[in-house]
Amino acid sequence: MNKKTLQNTNILFIIKGTIIGLITGFVVSLFRLSIQLILDKITEIFKLMHQSILYFWLMIIVLTVIGIVSSLLIKSDPNIKGSGIPEVEGQLMGEVEINWFSVLWKKFIAGVLSIGSGLFLGREGPSIQLGGVIGQGMAQGIKSGPSEKRILIASGAAAGLSAAFNAPLAGALFILEEVYHNFSPLVWISALASSLSANFISSNFFGLTPVLSIHHSQDFPLKYYWILLILGIVLGILGYIYQKLTIVMPDIYAKLFRRIPNYFYGFIPLILLIPIGYFMPQFLGGGNSLILNLPQQKVTVLLVFLIFIIRFFFSIISYGSGLPGGIFLPVLTLGALIGSGVGLSFYELGLLPKQYIVSILIFSMAGYFAGIGKAPFSAIILITEMVGNLSHLMPLAMVSLIAYITVDSLGGAPIYESLLQKRLTINKINALKGKIDQLEFPVYENSCFTQKRVREIKWPEGTLLSHIRHGSEDIIPNGDTIIRPGDTLIILTNSKKRAQVKKTLTAMSDL
Repeated sequence: MNKKTLQNTNILFIIKGTIIGLITGFVVSLFRLSIQLILDKITEIFKLMHQSILYFWLMIIVLTVIGIVSSLLIKSDPNIKGSGIPEVEGQLMGEVEINWFSVLWKKFIAGVLSIGSGLFLGREGPSIQLGGVIGQGMAQGIKSGPSEKRILIASGAAAGLSAAFNAPLAGALFILEEVYHNFSPLVWISALASSLSANFISSNFFGLTPVLSIHHSQDFPLKYYWILLILGIVLGILGYIYQKLTIVMPDIYAKLFRRIPNYFYGFIPLILLIPIGYFMPQFLGGGNSLILNLPQQKVTVLLVFLIFIIRFFFSIISYGSGLPGGIFLPVLTLGALIGSGVGLSFYELGLLPKQYIVSILIFSMAGYFAGIGKAPFSAIILITEMVGNLSHLMPLAMVSLIAYITVDSLGGAPIYESLLQKRLTINKINALKGKIDQLEFPVYENSCFTQKRVREIKWPEGTLLSHIRHGSEDIIPNGDTIIRPGDTLIILTNSKKRAQVKKTLTAMSDL
């Protein structure tokens, strides 16, 4: 490809990205407005419940309708469940196929109802998926090839995050770092064009004020950087716990409510929402208002801890039900609460001046997201754009990196990739026709599997690597898991094909 052809290609993708961004910006802005409208009404009814029991029954009716409509939409298209980010990542990997128009309107409606109900869910994940399917729709409309289709889906996803948070740079960077896993110049310029145009539209709806405009003017002194080390470790440990619980929560639902179809699990958090909304209506939703109000409220460490515990577990319960909604904003809210609690603790111990508690809160949002999502660059840029201040890049980066390293040292994997791998595993198990059998395959020192990542191996058709036994430890693998000498691969396959699969693996191992 000569230079002129390359320039023309770049311009074409910038134009396509811009068009996708404009459409996505409009759709996501309507999505945000609709969520806020319903959330305001729900909050008002919860407050009125203290005046009359009639409002209690009204709330029962409203939440029942929300549960029924959301459940029926999920039943008709399971691809609208959850945040949608794993599905977008699966599309870009070529592992997931979806009907873009079905997801577009069903995710919009179910997302507005689920998030607007007051559950601890965020709008950003669904916004990313809405943008992704808009990009897919355009790709199918202009009959794009597989490569161009992936670029347009990635561009739409970037626009979705940009419009959700008015954060164009973070939108483009998050898709490259966490979802696309490729810093191709063509993807980058298309995603950036899409993010900027989406942000232009959303800014016309919501103005230019940053989403988390927290007023703070104090530079964080170097002599307190030792606190950031402790903060990053705390964020990493709590982030790792959040990861693990979020991943296993659907399994807990399946065990506790095995007689209920999984598309009805959303009724569980909606029922639990009633006492939370009755006693704490001001804390409903993803947590945007809570973050903004924290620096202005006179709170104690005990109160912050109590709010954190409630939001921590109910966020996981809300997301684990499969209702359309993300963990992005809830994670930032939890990070803010951790930061507030840590800052207040050091202040009460006489180790930190009070004016720096707000700074600790901001650093914690970035660190907690960096640890859970394992996307530190996106976390730094996202919080910088959302807060609207460039003066804290160094401490933001330090806390994010320490939290990332802590989660990594504990064995944590990127949350969205882990959720995707779990979904693909379930799909593969369902695809294994007939009786499923287990094959244990040892890995020797001279095996070709040694020191290779799971994703680098072309596994025989009709097989699933269930887990890896390393000594007495069982490891649930992901694409980046490295196979080592002495490991035993536990592989699921059809019982009739077991012998042939073992023969194929042996031949591969001896190459």
